Amino acid sequence: MEDTNNHLDVEKKSERSETVDLNDNTLQVDISDALSEREKVKFTVHTKTTLKDFVKQDFSVVRQHEEFIWLHDRFEENESYAGYIIPPPPPRPDFDSSREKLQKLGEGEGSMTAEEFKKMKQELEAEYLATFKKTVAMHEVFLCRLANHPVFRADTNFRVFLEYEQDLSVRGKNKKEKLETFLRSFSKTTDEILLGSTQKDVDEFFDKEKNFLLDYHSLLKDATLRADKMTKAHKDVADHFIKISSCLLEMATADTNQLERFATKAADIFEKARKIENRVSTDEDLKLSDTLRYYMRDTTAAKNLLYRRLRCLADYEAANRALEKARAKNKDVHAAEWSQHQACEKFEQMSAKGKEELMDFKVRRVAAFKKNLVELCELELKHANTKAKTRDLDALKQELEIDDHKVPIAELYRRLNSNPDTSYVLYVSLTDIKKREIISSTSRFKVQLVFVVC
Repeated sequence: MEDTNNHLDVEKKSERSETVDLNDNTLQVDISDALSEREKVKFTVHTKTTLKDFVKQDFSVVRQHEEFIWLHDRFEENESYAGYIIPPPPPRPDFDSSREKLQKLGEGEGSMTAEEFKKMKQELEAEYLATFKKTVAMHEVFLCRLANHPVFRADTNFRVFLEYEQDLSVRGKNKKEKLETFLRSFSKTTDEILLGSTQKDVDEFFDKEKNFLLDYHSLLKDATLRADKMTKAHKDVADHFIKISSCLLEMATADTNQLERFATKAADIFEKARKIENRVSTDEDLKLSDTLRYYMRDTTAAKNLLYRRLRCLADYEAANRALEKARAKNKDVHAAEWSQHQACEKFEQMSAKGKEELMDFKVRRVAAFKKNLVELCELELKHANTKAKTRDLDALKQELEIDDHKVPIAELYRRLNSNPDTSYVLYVSLTDIKKREIISSTSRFKVQLVFVVC
């Protein structure tokens, strides 16, 4: 323990020394607390920085989900960031499913035992807590992506989001605004399809990236659906184990002579298996499903970058054609040249930035999948070992074994004589010196002898 504590102390000291070394450009953002109030979740965003643009070095503000979406939209609308992969916005907090399950559980309380109801309620509360933690984590990841980006971290709106102590007065979109957003999205999708079929990319790198991202996004979507089905299957198995365990406990209560000990032990095994299945489901959801789901959204953000660049290329070629027409007519040549120069400069800058962003996206994606999949494999092995120990039948037999060390011979005879018509299974060690006496004594009873090799 002392070596472990010393190791942790060294790690903490090294982390502090690294923070001091970065004192010229440090910006650390995390969500230190979160509070759920009815339909809203309030996040406490904590910031530590040594950047001179900020008034304080350590401060916290309270933000809601709508304000995170507002910040993302400001980055999307800024033409200066057209050549960058803008981090995907965090998903809206959704606790409706957990609330509905709790409500249905309350309505069906009369149709289940008290023990079964208690376990089901604990499961749903744990599910609600896991959803809440995931929601907080997704919002924190969004802010950390912005804070770690060399360009996004200097954005004025981002600084206002982190530093302004008052409410940003951001409201949700009304029906008209939602309709406008839908129409813009539809127009963009249509334009993207037309550009994809009519506009040929002059750069082979971006053409390959486009084809890769299209296939990759489709595979991620399919993998996410399958991973969700897998985690749900584990969760369903855990829920059924609750019912099996409860039934076995009822059997133990009803049959106190022959099955009490066995049924109680079997119920305990199913209860342990339930906990393992729940942990497996939670870990697979966190390490696999959430990773797939996040990078599906991040891949969409990368596709949006390629669309903006392709649109910029189309505008550049249109400016070239307009310049040729102006020169042919010898009219507005200067204005056409200026427009062509601006379009060319914008396209070249976007291509250079976009190439860097896509290469960084690949490195980040590979590192994230490697980390999460390795951790998932380690957890799966851990759960498999625990599950194997839980379901060890030999250990169960040993615990239920009746021998002369646990039950005196006289007591064994008394039990057999008190219930002569009942069938028994008796586990006897082959090294037992009294096995002959047991065999001869139990021959007139309905006893099945099972000899165990020690």
